[in-house]
Amino acid sequence: MRIIAGEFRGRKLLPPASDVTRPITDRAKQSLFDVLTPLLADAAVYDCFAGTGSMGLESLSRGASHATFFERDRTALQRLKQNIATLKVEDRARIISGDLFSWFDAESSSPVQEIRAEIVFFDPPYRFVHEQPNLLQKAVQAIVSRHLKSDGTVVFRHDPVDNLELSGLTRYDQREYGRMTIELLRPRG
Repeated sequence: MRIIAGEFRGRKLLPPASDVTRPITDRAKQSLFDVLTPLLADAAVYDCFAGTGSMGLESLSRGASHATFFERDRTALQRLKQNIATLKVEDRARIISGDLFSWFDAESSSPVQEIRAEIVFFDPPYRFVHEQPNLLQKAVQAIVSRHLKSDGTVVFRHDPVDNLELSGLTRYDQREYGRMTIELLRPRG
């Protein structure tokens, strides 16, 4: 695993220590970021189900001003912290450890955040799409209504056989990479 372009181009990241996370291939990441890079200048980014932080850290390398990483697996969290420290971006990164769904539930009772994300990477474990679609929908509703800019983008990565329409969002691009689909979605206007 490595950073493909930008400030940290070529820097290696620690890979997952277990099979809990599914790293994105360099080819797929390059193709995706070819589309996203124009949106990244000074952007705030959420990396949901972050794993070792590859997507958020690539965003920081390409000009994002801040990344918030959501991860609950202890092994992945340790690697995420090490990757952030290696790149020395602690001042531009925030880690929310624990259950993402609980965090968004708690956030729904607080005032709307003043700083909203331009890009949200939403990469749940593939099994969640089948086992917990209602939780995913609820998290996405909180993201769209309280955390995403009105012209922001949600990057939804999932198994190609899955067909989960995320409420409140409209797809404007979709790409297939072997056993992975990446959808680019915007809030409905």
